[in-house]
Parts: sequence; structure tokens; C-alpha cells
Amino acid sequence: MELYQYKIHELHDKLLKKEISAVEITKSVLKRANAVEDKIKAYITRTDDFALSQAEAVDKAIKNGNKPAPLAGIAGAIKDCICTKNIKTTCASKALSNFVPPYDAHVIEKLSSQGLVMTGKTILDEFGMGISSCGEAAAVASGGAIWALGSDTGGSVRQSATFYGLVGLKPTYGLVSRYGLVSGASSLDHIGPITRDVTDCALVMNAIAGYDFKDSTSLNTPVPDYTKALKKDVKGLKIGIPKEYFAEGLNEEVKNAVLKAIDNLKSLGASCAEVSLPHTKYAIPAYCVISCAETSSNLARFDGVGFGYRSKSPESSDNIASMYAKSRSESLGEEVKRRIIFGTYALSAGQYDAYYLKALKVRTLIKRDFEQVFEKVDVIITPATPAPAAKIGDTVNDNDSLSMYLQDVYTAPANLAGIPAISVPCGFVNDNLPVGFQIIGKTLDEMTILRAAYTFEQHHNYHNRIILLEGGAL
Repeated sequence: MELYQYKIHELHDKLLKKEISAVEITKSVLKRANAVEDKIKAYITRTDDFALSQAEAVDKAIKNGNKPAPLAGIAGAIKDCICTKNIKTTCASKALSNFVPPYDAHVIEKLSSQGLVMTGKTILDEFGMGISSCGEAAAVASGGAIWALGSDTGGSVRQSATFYGLVGLKPTYGLVSRYGLVSGASSLDHIGPITRDVTDCALVMNAIAGYDFKDSTSLNTPVPDYTKALKKDVKGLKIGIPKEYFAEGLNEEVKNAVLKAIDNLKSLGASCAEVSLPHTKYAIPAYCVISCAETSSNLARFDGVGFGYRSKSPESSDNIASMYAKSRSESLGEEVKRRIIFGTYALSAGQYDAYYLKALKVRTLIKRDFEQVFEKVDVIITPATPAPAAKIGDTVNDNDSLSMYLQDVYTAPANLAGIPAISVPCGFVNDNLPVGFQIIGKTLDEMTILRAAYTFEQHHNYHNRIILLEGGAL
């Protein structure tokens, strides 16, 4: 095996034994990225030289007798909406095409203190408005990174991980600081890991979780060692199976794979019971209103004055209103404009109560549904996506926003409730396309969902069957 094919914990063990160096790992990953990037197109910005200098620093520290942190020297990719000091952060938008942050996001600060090696900034839908962590997932699955950090507003981390046969975790809201994450929908945005197995997921969570005074929504709570959750034991675990998540619209093969995974956990000692989350049917409408309203507010700052794109059109010099209008209309894409317009309408004086306020009330009902179910069960298991990933060449209607929103039908409720959820590979359908299931947990109970995920994973080999472009399986 090449070094780019290993997992974090495997490479860390080799570094501890001094069988390999951080530079060797980094060179292997960069070589692989170079070989596949013209077809994968996972990155917006590559940072090869910077990554090698970071790896050299890790090797020097090891040579001086310092024990490396679990992620030290192991090349990872960062979604291009997470700020990186002196490295462009564009959000894949013309509005920020030349934006170079003067500071690091809190998660980057934490990772840098532990020996971060960053291969680059990965591609996303503009401002994350779509199935938008696929750049990170593509990088990890293809060998162009060992692990990655993504953002999850309605399911991006979990869905993207599912499409590539990876593990993706959205933590409890406030557990991982959002400071330095370019704001989209602030009350829904999360930062989370995309990894090749559950062990690696726990290691990344150990590195990024924790209180940050710069984030007003950060939770000042003790952070456990998530690797202690990695036990092959679900005896006595109570699993809730929400009937609303297995209704019309779910691909039959995906449904069967998820139900088989539930049966597997049951055979390992867990108990299962059907539960109801009755307000699930309102989750997508509520999510759409809240996310668009908050997007409208957050993206108002990109006006071409302080930073970002400014129109050079003659009309833009007529007055400040014209400059705003021209700059924003020229620099923002159609989906972003659509969400801004809808969000602005939902927040307007005549519509606020009918839309935004009502959506917040529905959100409370959805959160209450989860709380009531969690009085009876330990975790909830659902599909992660309604269908497997589309194949290259399949027709996708770029103007069908409704279909795009409905992709979030199983993942967005956890964002609305702010509770943790992890997606785990559970099979392959439709000519070897990966399928994943989602384990949802109680607030700040990442330990339990990691334990359930790890137990399932260790009794199967799905996580070792990541498909590489022209290169077999990892």
C-alpha cells in the first residue's frame, strides 16, 4: 500500500515507531492529488509547499524528542469556507475570489498547535448552498488527503461522506467553534470531520472540540476523549427507528441496506423500537425559511465596500446604491441570489411573523420531538440520504432548487435541533455506489453515537472499500 491509502491512526502508529516521516506521508498524498486532481477537481487552492514545510516542522519536533499528536504530520484538507491565515478563502464565490483572511479559524488554530499539515482548500457549492462538502469527501476518498474538515448546515458533511463511502460527523451545536467559518445560516452551521473510519473521526473530534470565547454560541463544557467511545459493544443500546424517515421518497435499495444495518446492530445486542417524530414533515420548509433568512442577513456584508468584489461597471459609480446592486449582481451566483431574495422577503416587515417567526416555532416543535423520543431510546437511526449519489453524466436540473432541498430531508432535522449525528457506510447498491446510514444522538452525547458507529463498522468491511479513481479500493 501507498502511504496515501492509510488511515490517520495507522499513520500515527508508524510515526511513533519512526517507520516513516511526516514528509514522506505528505509527499505521497501530494503526488496522489497531483495524479487525480484533473479528474477529481477536489481543490480550489492547493498548498503543497506550505504542507511540506508543516511536515518538516513535525519531523523536526519528533527528532527533538517530542511525541507527535494523533493528527501531527498527517495531511488533511480544509473546506474553502473555513478561514486560513494568509491563504485564500473564497467560498467558491466571485464575491470572495481574492479574499485572504488575516487570521485563522479557531479549528485551524487548534489543529496547527497539534502539527497540522494542510494540503489545500477544497471546492464547494458557492457559500455552501448545496451538497457542498463533496470537495473534501472527494479528496479523502481519492487519496488526495487522509482526512478533511467540512461544514454542515443541512447535511453537507454527512451526505458527502455517504456518497463516497466515508464517515462524516456533525457535532452538537456549539461543541466545535464556528469562529472563522464564513457564516451562511449561523444557527444551523456546524464544522465536522470527514474520515475513512470511525476511529479517525474520534481523533479529529478530539482535536477540534472545545470552548472558544470568540464564539458566543460556543459551549463551555468538558470535552471527553472520544477515542474511549471506540468499544465493540452495543448490548443494551436502545435504538429508535422513526417511521417518518422510511416513508415515500426513499430509494428501495437504500432502505433495505439501512434496515439490514439496524438488524445487524440488533443481532449484536441492541434493542429496536419504532418511534415517531411527527413534525418531521415540516422540517424542510422550516429549514428553508430559517437558512435563507440567515443567509440574507449574513451575506449583506459582501457589498464591495470593505472587501470582496466591486463592480467596475460605469453604472456602479453613479451612486452607492448602484455600486451595491452591480457588485452583488455580478459576483453572486443564481442559487445564492435566490436564497437572498427569499430570505429578505421572509424577514420583511409584512412577512416576518408569517414566515421566519413561524419557522422558529416549528423548529421548537421538531426539537421537542427529539427530546421526547430520547426519553425512551439512546439513539435514532435513519437513512443518511434518500438515494445513492448520481453517476457522472446523469442529468441534473440546476434550477430545481426543491429537489436540492429535499436531499436534506433526513439530515436537516438534526441541524434544526442542534443535536449530534454521524453517517456510516453500510453497503453498496446500483453498480457499487456507496450507501450510508445516520445515527442521531442526544445533545453532547457524541460518545454514544461513536460507540454504535464503531461497533457496526468493526463487524463489516464497508469502510475498507472506498473506491479510488483508476486505483482500486483503499
